[in-house]
Amino acid sequence: MAEYQAPVKDMLFVLKELAGLNEINKLPGFEEATEDLAEAVLEEAGQFAAGVVAPVNRIGDAEGTRVEDGGVRVPGAFAEAYRQFVDNGWGSLAQPPEFGGQGLPHLLGLAVEEMWQSASLAWSLCPLLTQGAVRAIDAHADAALKSRYLPKMVSGEWTGTMNLTEPQAGSDLSAVRTQAEPDGDAWRITGQKIFITWGDHDMTENVIHLVLARLPDAPPGVKGISLFLVPKRLVGDDGSLGEPNRVHPVSVEHKLGIHGSPTCVMAFEGALGYLVGPPHRGLACMFTMMNHARLGVGLEGVAIAERAYQQAVAYARERVQGKVAGIEGRAAIVHHPDVRRMLMSMKSQIEAMRALAYVCAAHLDFAHASPDPDQRAHHQARVDLLIPVVKGWSTETGQLLTSLAIQVHGGMGYIEETGVAQHFRDARITTIYEGTTGIQANDLVGRKTLRDGGQAFRKLLDDMRATAAQLAAAGGELAGLSPPLAQAIDALSGSLDWILAEAASDPRLAGAASWHLLMQTGITAGGWQLARAAQAAARALADGAADADFCRAKIHTARYYLLQHLPEAAAHGRALTGGSQAVMEQPEELL
Repeated sequence: MAEYQAPVKDMLFVLKELAGLNEINKLPGFEEATEDLAEAVLEEAGQFAAGVVAPVNRIGDAEGTRVEDGGVRVPGAFAEAYRQFVDNGWGSLAQPPEFGGQGLPHLLGLAVEEMWQSASLAWSLCPLLTQGAVRAIDAHADAALKSRYLPKMVSGEWTGTMNLTEPQAGSDLSAVRTQAEPDGDAWRITGQKIFITWGDHDMTENVIHLVLARLPDAPPGVKGISLFLVPKRLVGDDGSLGEPNRVHPVSVEHKLGIHGSPTCVMAFEGALGYLVGPPHRGLACMFTMMNHARLGVGLEGVAIAERAYQQAVAYARERVQGKVAGIEGRAAIVHHPDVRRMLMSMKSQIEAMRALAYVCAAHLDFAHASPDPDQRAHHQARVDLLIPVVKGWSTETGQLLTSLAIQVHGGMGYIEETGVAQHFRDARITTIYEGTTGIQANDLVGRKTLRDGGQAFRKLLDDMRATAAQLAAAGGELAGLSPPLAQAIDALSGSLDWILAEAASDPRLAGAASWHLLMQTGITAGGWQLARAAQAAARALADGAADADFCRAKIHTARYYLLQHLPEAAAHGRALTGGSQAVMEQPEELL
């Protein structure tokens, strides 16, 4: 099995050439985020991911988790890796300085996060959720709650969770029944939550739950949901730990993958909790955490595919089988055209997904820190548009690519001992949690496109068209990339126009066509980013780049994607014009 090596070179290229790290460095508060610092951080993080986190991945898969003596036990190797993670300050990297964080851009934090996810997806979910909980508390809690809980959450000494789902509710949060009764300045929370990732564990001495519940006078539906902070152990005014709170894990789920990550059923039995944000505005507050998680989960599609790709490349270079024209004797399968097709499909789509995720994170930094309110609004609109695409398209593609890694291995890929099957199993959950692909697609069409009449979408298309025009004007091999990109952009624009024109007369259209629009957008936006990467690589070559092979590979990879994968976008565009009739005309009893 190949050892994980963080793709630091490609990460740095994307940070500098596509995501605009040097422009983020000019924003207030991010002055220290120089290229040199980013390189140093990524190098150190890569060593930590490869040397400390990656070795626990198979251990977590084999040992799993269990409930014992009223708490969840996770693999001891997980706990040791997490202790080193906290000791080395990795949890505080992109967290607020006023609570002990290092205050670096979200963009740099996301790149480091990819390394943890590739190294061990199950393990990485714990710090991911903690970071999201910190953002929600920082954005919406009062000063007393922030000062009491955030310092140790920022450091990673305490971890955080997100408690939304209930047995009867699923993704329909309007059906949440968990109740909150007043108790002095606090509340007593009673109810049961399911599918709570890292809901309990023995790696830290406290777990801070963010819980959706209803006040006694709450109106029905999602407008009656409030958000509460519920600690596993009570915390004194001075930050000292007190008695256990009335919250405990009932069980952990037995899952297809991510075995080392405890997915808990949590019981709140009059647990003491504290209101976060205004009453009945809990869902809006929770979306601060959920949007962070959705971007992080989209990145998981990139990260798990990267890990599977590295194993596939290593195996293809080692496995000798059959003959290939031009090679004497038996050849390593990396020389077989079909195997090369699979490897190039993995490489090109991973690089496209990584670029789009990092660019989305950069927009998040601009939306947060730009001194110009118009610029903040512009970048926030782009973030809102891209997050469902990054989450949905990247996780759907990640499943395909981890499956391809098994195919490269042939029969050996289906055997657990080679390790590649674990990535396929682990990746399967990513299209489901934090909102299924269908929910992301409905969000893209309903909230992010129809609501503003496609304005934000059209600005994205304008930016794509500018790149296609630049490619055409550049001449040479770059000019050859322009026609397929321009055709894909025109097709996407046509899909947008069609949905805007037809949605008002067909209330089921958004649900029926939205998945195709999401996938068409992701594939096209990925091609746009690889075209931009080819531009940057060509400039570097013209300037005498030290790593000419890397730059030439960037251009080759872009060409492969635009010729082999970008045409898939148009197929999604043709499919969505089938509207709701093709989807819904079959009578239910004949399904």
